Amino acid sequence: MILLETQTEPPEAVIREIASKCRVPVKGLSLILAPTTSIAGSTQVSGRIVETGIHKLMKLGIDPKKITTAIGTAPIAPVHPKFIVAMGRTNDAILYAGRAHYTVAGYSDEELMQIVKKAPSSASKYHGQPFQQIFKEANYDFYKIDSNLFAPAIVSACNLDTGSVLEAGTTNMEIFRRSMGLPQN
Repeated sequence: MILLETQTEPPEAVIREIASKCRVPVKGLSLILAPTTSIAGSTQVSGRIVETGIHKLMKLGIDPKKITTAIGTAPIAPVHPKFIVAMGRTNDAILYAGRAHYTVAGYSDEELMQIVKKAPSSASKYHGQPFQQIFKEANYDFYKIDSNLFAPAIVSACNLDTGSVLEAGTTNMEIFRRSMGLPQN
C-alpha cells in the first residue's frame, strides 16, 4: 500500500514502476490518493515533518545513518477546497510552526551547530512570507523557489557524543495564523 499526495491517478507506467520497486505485482499494489485539499492530504503533509527535516540535514551534509532517533510536530492545516490555498497552508504549517528534533552521533558540537543553524526554513531568503505568496511570485514553479525554504521552522539535535542539545530557527505564528485564515492577535 502506498499513499500519494495527488488529485489524479498516476499513469499506468508509473504504477508499474512503483509495483516493480516494491517488488509486488501491479494487482498486489494498493494506491491511496490523498489530495492536498482533503483531511488526509493535510494530515499526511504535517506527518512528514521529520522527513522534511532529514532531507534538509542530508542536503547540508548529515549522514542519515548517524541519526538514531527523530521526532517532530506540525499543526494539521485546516482543509481548503482550492488547491493553491491548501498547499500554502500545509507548507506554512511546517515552515512557520513545525518543529523537528534529531539524535545524532559522529559529529563535534561545532560541526553539528554549523549544520543545525542552516537547517530551519529561516535559512531561506524566501522565509517570512506565506507559501502561497512565494509560490505565486515564482509563477507557480516549485523549481524557482529556494530549496532551503523546505524545512521545519525549528530544528534541534542532541549530540549523542557530547550530550549537547543544539537548536536553531523560530516559529512565526503571525504568518501561520494569517495563512490559516485565523484572526490575528
